[in-house]
Amino acid sequence: MSWPPDPVRQALDRRTLLRLAASAAAPCALPRWAWASSGWRHDPFALGVASGDPAPDGVVLWTRLMPPEPGAASVPATVRWELAHDDRFRRIVRQGTATALPELGHSVHVELRGLEPGRWYFYRFLHGDAASATGRTRTAPAPDDRAPRLRLAFASCQRWEHGHYAAWADVCRHAPDLVLFLGDYIYEYASPADASGLARVHALRHARTLADFRDRYALHRSDPALQSAHAAAPWAVTWDDHEVENDYAGTTGRETDPAAFAALRDAAYQAYYEHMPLRAAALQAAGGFGGLQLYRRLAWGRLARLHLLDARQFRTRQACRVTGAGADAVRPDACAELADPSRSFLGMRQERWLDAGLAEDADRGGDAGAAPRWSVIAQQTLFSPRRTPSGRQGTDSWDGYPAARDRLLATIADRSPRNTVLLGGDIHQNYVCEVRAPGPDGAVLASEFCGTSISSRAGTTQERVDAIARLNPHVLLARSDLRGWGLAEVTPQRWTTVLRTVDDPLRPDSGCSTLARFVVEDGRPGPSRD
Repeated sequence: MSWPPDPVRQALDRRTLLRLAASAAAPCALPRWAWASSGWRHDPFALGVASGDPAPDGVVLWTRLMPPEPGAASVPATVRWELAHDDRFRRIVRQGTATALPELGHSVHVELRGLEPGRWYFYRFLHGDAASATGRTRTAPAPDDRAPRLRLAFASCQRWEHGHYAAWADVCRHAPDLVLFLGDYIYEYASPADASGLARVHALRHARTLADFRDRYALHRSDPALQSAHAAAPWAVTWDDHEVENDYAGTTGRETDPAAFAALRDAAYQAYYEHMPLRAAALQAAGGFGGLQLYRRLAWGRLARLHLLDARQFRTRQACRVTGAGADAVRPDACAELADPSRSFLGMRQERWLDAGLAEDADRGGDAGAAPRWSVIAQQTLFSPRRTPSGRQGTDSWDGYPAARDRLLATIADRSPRNTVLLGGDIHQNYVCEVRAPGPDGAVLASEFCGTSISSRAGTTQERVDAIARLNPHVLLARSDLRGWGLAEVTPQRWTTVLRTVDDPLRPDSGCSTLARFVVEDGRPGPSRD
């Protein structure tokens, strides 16, 4: 699945990037690649298909062509696409062509508009005699639609070696309307020399260059269960740290040379865009691969509005972090920087954006009937505080940014959306929490569901997690030893979260079961067991 490496950094300026992103989704008349002639055996669609960011009138369709030979890697290609009401494509709704450009890794992002709201479609890509797998996608309900239901899957953290992706097969069986991926789609590491206890290994080196990151995404997207999940429903994605480097924060990484880390981050950001069903606006808003605009809102009629956050790109460096090292837990009395009110987990601009969005959720300009029933804050990690027996405090999660967390709590309290639910991942553990205002008797403001990993190991024991739960009465459930995903069944009357777990992560055909069910009733903040 490797191909000849590209330069570490494509020499692309802002104007070139925007031109490439626009042309990749526009009709074109470029010749087909020579290897697309009849009788060929290479599958250009080996990485599958995906769709994302559904709007009431459209959606993004994605694929990436895999060149069969060294010479083809630098040649543009024409890809045809079809959208239909049926999976046999007898009732085609829209069709066209797009350009797969080598400068963008031969990825294709087709942005469809003018579709009917609130309905399912089928799509596929064609190149020469080859046809991709058929994907299924849908548009969001119309803005004023009082949608009766949203079936939402949320997941994160899928290290290749630590487990097979049986959780994704389970996601497909539950037929979600939308999949939220909350970070750590890939891991940048090479496989350990000792493969004991691992599900599988790979031969890729630690990712440093654009070619390395492209290889890593190709590895993950070769998994059939993950491909099926992408083809089953539209996704909305954001990232965490391993898409770049463990524990990076804004412009701070483990590199002591800022320019070297900037080159690494740019390469990782480009590969992320190339492999995700994102709109070109992600480039246009941020000015190229020096940054991507990932925080955004998605509405599901009047039922729900999702505020999808980016907690890596703009955050302040972790408190008391040593140059050239990662983040570590600290004692608050030994790290005055931890309490600095100027430090931000999201960046001040994103904080203001979220504050404005939650204010809109509360009244929508004074029209209470137009406000969403559920305000969903989809972000990377556990939001609720965790006191520990040791007294040490993690610095890479919201615990490391207590002033920023208090500001968001104040926003939720002051703006008063009708129902606020926070979703997270990152920690490879299942947590269900009451989100409370600061202080020992703080009122319950919202509900939190932090999901475990698709495959990544927890890194702690259940005994330690139990000790943390005993010190934190707002924690209603805490489990560290299981992999899986979360399913949210959302109706106007209630939110139901079902925590699904994998029976055996070392088996690709493992079954899955329900760990717990929690409900949030409309107008009553805080989850309770069902």
